[in-house]
Amino acid sequence: MAEHVEVMLSEDEIGQRIRKIGERISKDYEGKSVHLICILKGASFFMCELAKRITVPVSIDFMSLSSYGSSTESAGVVSIKKDIEEPLDGRHVIVVEDIVDTGRTLKYLKELLKDRGAADVKLCALLDKPDRRVVDVEADYIGFKIPDEFVVGYGLDYDQRYRNLPYIGAVKFD
Repeated sequence: MAEHVEVMLSEDEIGQRIRKIGERISKDYEGKSVHLICILKGASFFMCELAKRITVPVSIDFMSLSSYGSSTESAGVVSIKKDIEEPLDGRHVIVVEDIVDTGRTLKYLKELLKDRGAADVKLCALLDKPDRRVVDVEADYIGFKIPDEFVVGYGLDYDQRYRNLPYIGAVKFD
């Protein structure tokens, strides 16, 4: 089965929205510092651009979680493949994710990081698919709400392909 990608959100649209999210985070955390936890691999492009646009002190760490494998459907089970390296005691944590889909991963992660001593845990996602939600979780900072389509680009992949596209595109299967 062949596929092609149709542009959904342009590179310029994404850049403008990330700038606004960075401004809002900077305002919300004025006088404090934030600890960004990037969810690998998909959120890496987003987190790098976002961090450059936050004016308060920023530290970063990385986690890798799995719930998909090589499928387009979530397996429903969250597993940690790479854990953070720094303690969270008293830190203002913002989890940076590429997309909120079912919400299982972010709900699990928010509870886990609170249990590890974070002062607070906020969720930031480039994309939100509210129609796919199966658990009650909402991101505090959202780039774009999108329809229930399979998307790639700007870090998001389909079986490890298309991450390098500078835009968000919908995968269309022929």
